[in-house]
Amino acid sequence: MALQVAHEHDHADVPFTFGEQLRQIRRGDGLTLKQLSRLSGLSISFLSDLERNRTSPSTTSIQKIASALGVSQSKILAGVDFSQTPTEWPPGLADLQQEYGDLVTEDWMRTLARIQHRGRRPRDKREWLELFLHLRRILEPDP
Repeated sequence: MALQVAHEHDHADVPFTFGEQLRQIRRGDGLTLKQLSRLSGLSISFLSDLERNRTSPSTTSIQKIASALGVSQSKILAGVDFSQTPTEWPPGLADLQQEYGDLVTEDWMRTLARIQHRGRRPRDKREWLELFLHLRRILEPDP
């Protein structure tokens, strides 16, 4: 499942996959995959898989890519469209929504279900909460 993102330099209403967004920003900066790999510390094959939507980024890889490209994480993730809802939530995620239902909306559930944290998928409610709070700080910073 590919992340859908609207790139601000193109038609804002046309969704792009995360990979297309990454490729467009990278090429716009005149970087090769090899150069981005060196700057981010991520392998060329992983970056290529991201651009081809063969894998999804973790919060750590998003952080490394944003830093390497000199943009904020929120800019990379702005406009993410998680329009397809999984039929079953990963273990612990449904518990998180039950306990924090006012904060953890359906949109957040779809977002969380598709992102890894620290190289792996959270296993329990506490780890899902950690991921939620991390992403919320990035995507909804306090004024």
